[in-house]
Amino acid sequence: MRRTRVREIARGRTNVEIGAELFISLSTVKSHVSTIQTKLGLRNRTEIAVWAYENRVIGNA
Repeated sequence: MRRTRVREIARGRTNVEIGAELFISLSTVKSHVSTIQTKLGLRNRTEIAVWAYENRVIGNA
C-alpha cells in the first residue's frame, strides 16, 4: 500500500489532484484507490480517511 496515496485521500484530494501531484494518470490513481480499499477492507474514501487518522498515517491537519 502506498502511504502517500492514503495521506492524499485523507487530506481530501481528488483523484485528479493526486494524479497531478504524483505525476500519474487518473486511471492509475483510481486503481490505487481501489487496491487500498480492497487491502484494508474499506468501502469508500471516507473510510480510508478515518483509517488513516486512526492508524496515525496522517495527523491533525
